[in-house]
Amino acid sequence: MSNRALLEVIALDVEDAVAAQAGGADRLELVTDMAADGLTPPRETFAAIRAAVDIPLRVMLRTTDGFAAGDVSALARAARELRAEGAQEFVLGFLDADGAPDLAAVEAVVAELDGCRWTFHRAIDRAADRDQLRKALADVPGLDTYLTAGSAAGVEAGLPVLVAEAARGGEPGYGARILVGGGLTLAHLPVLRAGGIDAFHIGGAARPSGWGGPVSAAAVADWRTALS
Repeated sequence: MSNRALLEVIALDVEDAVAAQAGGADRLELVTDMAADGLTPPRETFAAIRAAVDIPLRVMLRTTDGFAAGDVSALARAARELRAEGAQEFVLGFLDADGAPDLAAVEAVVAELDGCRWTFHRAIDRAADRDQLRKALADVPGLDTYLTAGSAAGVEAGLPVLVAEAARGGEPGYGARILVGGGLTLAHLPVLRAGGIDAFHIGGAARPSGWGGPVSAAAVADWRTALS
């Protein structure tokens, strides 16, 4: 496969961001509070990271653990503030109590993004109906990526779903790029690459000492090499 695969790394701070870029990351996902699976970082953190690296940054828009939107006005305000700080790419995704996409919340937040590109994150893995979610979101402006493990249980369980969805690329609801993350290991790459998937997202895999430690440039470089 001649096209360079995309490698996205979770960064919590400037140290993470610099190491990830040095290791060969193509893009960063900026979050805070991984104990809550990643929330919106302070705008000061975004600004510091933006000044420190020159690869694209996707910033999480999420104010509460879980996949309910919570305070939509707070999300919209965070989006406005980050846009004012220069953020150009985002990550978001909300479900209602029935596991359907919360279109009202998604559209309210996307309205603040002014056409920016964004990822619908792993809320898709908790959706009652993945196909219905994709079709419901197909026309929302800016959506270009789904971050998914194929299963709420992680990539190992989700491999068949990921490969099947990749094969549907171009169908209504399946135009967005699949970015695989959530328990992803190097051992999963051959099957995913053979299935035509070309974008990969790592968090813990970039941190040999766990979430308490920083991103390792060497660990990121191992992934970059494996994807080359």
